[in-house]
Amino acid sequence: MDNMTELENLLQHAADLSARDNLSKEEFMAAAWNAYLASRPGLREELEEREIKTQLRKLRKQGLIALA
Repeated sequence: MDNMTELENLLQHAADLSARDNLSKEEFMAAAWNAYLASRPGLREELEEREIKTQLRKLRKQGLIALA
């Protein structure tokens, strides 16, 4: 069994459990995303840092905060 097939089987099992327990698609996707982030140390922080930098650029462009 290749990695993609194994992944698809595991995701199907997770989806079946989610359906059995009447979880919403949002709850399922949030759980999947959190599991993905948990398996990649530092990714959550990297994404948060990118978002902060994006927000700072927008605020600077609008003249709401100065450059340091």
